[in-house]
Amino acid sequence: MQTPSSSLVLRGISSMATKALLADLTQAYQAQTGVSVQIESVGGVDAAKRVQAGEAFDMVLLASDAIERLIASGHVQTGSRSDWVRSPVAVAVQAGAARPDLSNEAAVKAAVLASPTLSYSTGPSGVYLEKLFERWGIADEVKARIVVPPPGTPVGALVASGQAALGFQQLSELIALPGIDVLGTLPTDVAFITTFSSGIPAVIAGDAARVAAVQSFLQFLASAGVEDVKRKQGMDWL
Repeated sequence: MQTPSSSLVLRGISSMATKALLADLTQAYQAQTGVSVQIESVGGVDAAKRVQAGEAFDMVLLASDAIERLIASGHVQTGSRSDWVRSPVAVAVQAGAARPDLSNEAAVKAAVLASPTLSYSTGPSGVYLEKLFERWGIADEVKARIVVPPPGTPVGALVASGQAALGFQQLSELIALPGIDVLGTLPTDVAFITTFSSGIPAVIAGDAARVAAVQSFLQFLASAGVEDVKRKQGMDWL
């Protein structure tokens, strides 16, 4: 892997799910290469909209389906997608609250039905849960109990404050939040794992040196040498 010029500053955008992990990895990369990589982390939907609006970024780091949509719309270069980490959905309650049984699908359904309020993200995990509730036939029953997190607000914060009794979100976004107890990831029969991918925006396609520098960083993200960092942030490597 060729080391790019340390005078370069690379700018990217990501969803909130990988914020803490990317903070660790960009710091490690700068220490190794001298290259500064600045990643802005926002809600995934907002990130995609900003890329579609033509905002200048050197890289985009979002859930794989979002990257595929940006490729299809021409905003991310075809062939530039690279999968770099997987993140499981976990469940949390307020610190000290009763811990419901989540050992299997039936138990999770019962916990959802018993919970006075619930919250989940507006990203891929939220879409999955909505479909799961529909499959269970309880979507209408729980609709009024769902607390939708404002943009940029983690589900865990709503759980910690008592606004939501049961929260579902990427483990990486729950693992370090105070005021909550993380009960673990969803059981195997209803587990949901989001694959996060990177892509190179079409707006920098004509700058070969910059594209090469971005590719070097993205190769670092997917390398075996950063496996332990991903584990510590509640994520798995590919």
